[in-house]
Amino acid sequence: MGYLVCDELAGRMGGGFRAHKSGRALVVEGRFGIGGPRVVLGRARGYMNESGGPVAALSAFYKVPAERLVVVHDELDLPFETIRVKYGGGDNGHNGLRSIRGALGTGDFYRVRLGVGRPPGRQSPADFVLSAYSSTERKVLPLQVDRGADAVESLVTSGLERTQSAFNS
Repeated sequence: MGYLVCDELAGRMGGGFRAHKSGRALVVEGRFGIGGPRVVLGRARGYMNESGGPVAALSAFYKVPAERLVVVHDELDLPFETIRVKYGGGDNGHNGLRSIRGALGTGDFYRVRLGVGRPPGRQSPADFVLSAYSSTERKVLPLQVDRGADAVESLVTSGLERTQSAFNS
């Protein structure tokens, strides 16, 4: 779901993803609105559980410290249609977050957590997050992606406290 939110944000910024010279990521540079803060959206090219290297490379290239990064990711422990925004924390078994924490040497970065719910029965979490959305989920997915993009934009322009008040309810 993080990729879908980044696509929405890129559209709002009027840009499209292009290959970064590191070869391991795609980027869009722009602003949220006229006169808004400069933003670099990055997407790792490769497996989610190996995203730390590309994130660390982009962070170093653009001279963005970890405490200014926003990572958008799916969250099994939140029901579908739920968004939570936070700063710092562990990886909670999320291999992508584990990779990013390891590569950056810290977990002190912002997270926009998009609920996908738990897998049914004994389905593995990896298979679950890679499977297609249900017909019910597909109906509300555009709204969830839009709300996720709103949360990222709010976090960047209005700060953590305001964003949590608006999205963590």
